[in-house]
Amino acid sequence: MSWLSGVLTQGVGVLIGLVLALILLVLLVYDLTQQKHSVLRNFPVIGHLRYWLEQLGEYFRQYFFANDREEMPFNRATRAWVYREAKNEGGAIGFGSTNDRREPGTLLFVNHPFPVLEEDRLPTPPLVIGEGACDQPFLARSVVNISGMSFGAISRPAIQALSRGAGQAGCWMDTGEGGLSPYHLEGDCDLIMQVGTAKYGVRNPDGSFSPEKAREIARSVKAFEIKLSQGAKPGKGGVLPGAKVTEEIARIRGIPEGEDSISPNRHPDIANIDQLLDRVCSLRDLTGRPVGVKTALGDESFMTELCEAVLRRGVQDAPDFLTIDGGEGGTGAAPQTLMDHMSLPIAEALPMAVDALRSAGLKDRVRVIASGKLVTPARAAWALCTGADFVHSARGFMFAIGCIQAMRCHTNTCPTGVATHNRRLQRGLVVEDKATRVVNYVRSLNRDIDMIAHSCGCRHARELGRQHVRIVETAGRSVPLNVLYPGA
Repeated sequence: MSWLSGVLTQGVGVLIGLVLALILLVLLVYDLTQQKHSVLRNFPVIGHLRYWLEQLGEYFRQYFFANDREEMPFNRATRAWVYREAKNEGGAIGFGSTNDRREPGTLLFVNHPFPVLEEDRLPTPPLVIGEGACDQPFLARSVVNISGMSFGAISRPAIQALSRGAGQAGCWMDTGEGGLSPYHLEGDCDLIMQVGTAKYGVRNPDGSFSPEKAREIARSVKAFEIKLSQGAKPGKGGVLPGAKVTEEIARIRGIPEGEDSISPNRHPDIANIDQLLDRVCSLRDLTGRPVGVKTALGDESFMTELCEAVLRRGVQDAPDFLTIDGGEGGTGAAPQTLMDHMSLPIAEALPMAVDALRSAGLKDRVRVIASGKLVTPARAAWALCTGADFVHSARGFMFAIGCIQAMRCHTNTCPTGVATHNRRLQRGLVVEDKATRVVNYVRSLNRDIDMIAHSCGCRHARELGRQHVRIVETAGRSVPLNVLYPGA
């Protein structure tokens, strides 16, 4: 019988070899005859290694070759800090920082020779949004909050984890433009309902605004945000492929199932500042809730026109808050041309917006929310120094719930379950565990922002000003922020 098993083994081996040879022959013929890839025509079969290595290249660079501080859009040091804090492992390091303090743009906070003692520190006070302007103003408790990420762009368990974590941490959560889902409500957190250009969640079947749906949603949210544009793609509407428009998503958004969900590149019924303010006022009167505006800035003209219109019409017509998004924003899929080159970064846009409001005497009336890669305490504290009242983060919270920067958000193949509707991949995102990480991340950010403030001699973070931070311009030379932007 041993000779029979030997024959069978050899026969199977020969068969496998023949199959492999046939596959290689077919691949050889295909490569030689196809006209799409020059490399494969000239180097059949082995040319496939080039494309395989090209695909693996970004992952090898991410994990093996890129230095801790050079990777984009977020470097390894930043991601590692978020991961440690989200897991409550602490943010301490040893031996020295890998941050090059000579690099232009580096933030250097001005330590006070006599920092605030423990017993003199005060909790950072909450701020009211919409006070005196609407029936139900919103008491916002946390400096750091969750920026707009819609159900559709990110997954059901991701929304659940963020909602539960926000509820426990005391921060708010922005719904994004995809509408209000049941999963946003699970954590009993403070919610801001974003009204995008397609008006998902508050639209009639023909796409027009639905006052009835807005009034209904107002029972569950603290405020509304009219989105003009976002940093990732100003001038371009969102797209959710029809394959991802499930029955549930279609119902929430108020669109047909299985069809591409395409947002207009702007609100069809808002073409100027006065129409924008009209919509702010009508939505606020309709719902009794504060109403704000989210936008990326290209120059100072929007802020100038907005302030002039408010002063002409009266401060009661001002938006209750402005969310200023930097051009470096990027949770949503967007054309690379817009991602790379459109709109100002938050470092330039935020002081421009704050100074315009201060010059017009509107800063106390209009709360300012800063957004755009503000995922660390230093970047968030810089925003407060500049004049922001709150900080928004999207990708920071994506890291907190497990994102590994695979950069597949637009392909529905996110390996961590954050940005996919593939149930098998979603299984990796355990809601209870990730909600705890959201809590840890919020508390850590708020705590470390306060730590920076105390080191600068402030009793709490809202006492930070532009005199408390310097910006490196060239190696060996930094400039105070209040010199770069003297303000109003």
